[in-house]
Amino acid sequence: MEHPAAGIPLCLLLLLMTSTSSCFFSEASARINHGGGRQVLAPAAGQNSFPPVKLQIMDQYVVVGNGIVEVNLTNPGGSMTGIQYNGIDNLLEVVKSETDRGYWDVVWKGDGIIKKKGALDSKNLTVITEEEEQVELSFTRKWSSELQGKPVPLDIDKRFVMRRGSSGFYTYAIYEHSQQHPAFQLANTRLVLKPRKDKFHYMAISDKKQRPMPLPEDRVPPRGQPLAYPEAVLLVDPIEPQFKGEVDDKYEYSMESRDIKVHGWMGKDPSSSVGFWQITPSSEFRSAGPLKQFLSSHDGPTCLAVFHSTHYTGADLMVPFEAGEAWKKVYGPVFVYFNSLESEASSSSGTGMSLWDDAKNQLMVQAKQWPYRFLGSRDYPLPDQRGGITGRLSVHDPEISTRNLPPTGGWVGLAAPGDPGSWQLESKGYQFWTEVEEDGSFSISNVIAGQYNLYGWVPGFIGDYKYDAVINITPGRSIEVGDLVFEPPRNASTLWEIGVPDRTAGEFFIPDANPNYINKLYIHQENHRYRQYGLWERYAELYPEADLVYNVRTDDYRKDWFFAQVTRFGILARGFKVNYAVFAGF
Repeated sequence: MEHPAAGIPLCLLLLLMTSTSSCFFSEASARINHGGGRQVLAPAAGQNSFPPVKLQIMDQYVVVGNGIVEVNLTNPGGSMTGIQYNGIDNLLEVVKSETDRGYWDVVWKGDGIIKKKGALDSKNLTVITEEEEQVELSFTRKWSSELQGKPVPLDIDKRFVMRRGSSGFYTYAIYEHSQQHPAFQLANTRLVLKPRKDKFHYMAISDKKQRPMPLPEDRVPPRGQPLAYPEAVLLVDPIEPQFKGEVDDKYEYSMESRDIKVHGWMGKDPSSSVGFWQITPSSEFRSAGPLKQFLSSHDGPTCLAVFHSTHYTGADLMVPFEAGEAWKKVYGPVFVYFNSLESEASSSSGTGMSLWDDAKNQLMVQAKQWPYRFLGSRDYPLPDQRGGITGRLSVHDPEISTRNLPPTGGWVGLAAPGDPGSWQLESKGYQFWTEVEEDGSFSISNVIAGQYNLYGWVPGFIGDYKYDAVINITPGRSIEVGDLVFEPPRNASTLWEIGVPDRTAGEFFIPDANPNYINKLYIHQENHRYRQYGLWERYAELYPEADLVYNVRTDDYRKDWFFAQVTRFGILARGFKVNYAVFAGF
């Protein structure tokens, strides 16, 4: 049996198995205990027994490949037109135009422009590295006054890295706003990949959020019926009857930033399936902290890496740049990873989950390598150019206990200096977060050098923690801040409260979805039932005459406090009313 891409005999590949990348084979002689007893072949970058990385530059295209994966990009635009893997000539959607298959883009406004969206097309190609072990390409575009009002006023440097023996490639970008650039506001920026709809039908964004997906044709009338906003469509007459009556809405698959680590697509038939994944070992470059909701994968098929967006927040998350303001940031890298399942005999789950397990394993491999040492941009700090911080956090609330309490489920993080909680709107810099241990101890490593505040929060306690002093992170040094105490703000004893201060609305009343507008994925997932479409309409059904009134003494927030303040018959609710006069002793 031959390796599907490299043409290397399997017996030779078995001698070289490592954990950098993987494909699946069914021969008994090829099995190792990995991914639930699955057989995984994992060539390592840098192994001389694998073909060298090769680069071919043509007038309109650039092709880079390592015998496992081959990527075709436009020259000098830097859009991805094709990805060859496992005998498939192109994993990207071939029915779309060449510049609408894989690209970086932005949404911005300024200079009289209300809102503009466009791909980050480049004007120049530079080969940063061309060696047998690795090729790194740089696609750049410099902004000038002649371009006023056309592309976003940023200098752009898009990078693509292919390594020897790796079953994928890396991409990252450097955005720079110089003192010569005009003012503007950044609304959204992302990496977009569009896998082929005839090859990829099963989406996985977490262990519990996985499902077969409808085709894009199902969203178009008369097969699909548009709902309250264009992204939401009722599947009336889908090509596959199993989707009939469901709502397809990309926002139902949003994830908190801290949970977006690996997601992607698999084929419909797991016995001959290929996996298409995005892996991000760190979220340091994403905006607004670990709780910010971002899109991931959704129908199309579409596979996104969103670095900044105003979704779910609005204008408060527009990133303003003043004229002449100097700023630079590295977004990524993202590892675009591919794996394959070669035989029905090697599939035990029946849904291609072995591919998902291997993708999660690859995430752990990439996380151990983070921050990467092989990237060519000096703007990406290497491990020895970073620092860290350690300490221990506890909670002191004398109304609960005279002793300091452990911060169960608490999080601490470094972000730009500001007020307590300001990290939730901070977008220009980097953020580094971790969940504290049971005893409150924490350690944050690989922090980019600079000045930060240390922030935190603890579920069950109101308010935000902020360490008073500015933290100056320097290369090669870890700062020990010792024992820190979070004192939640309070003026007196708590007489009553509605809900739990845990930064979710999960404890409040979330109605059942309208059975005519459901997503089957969330029917039995209580923690995600709020993602069902149209729940705001249930509020008007429950309170047709007037807004909710909550009686402190008799009502139960789990049944009587609607989880969101929404519209009623097209009019925004003026606010729930709380009747606390009936509270004994108030």
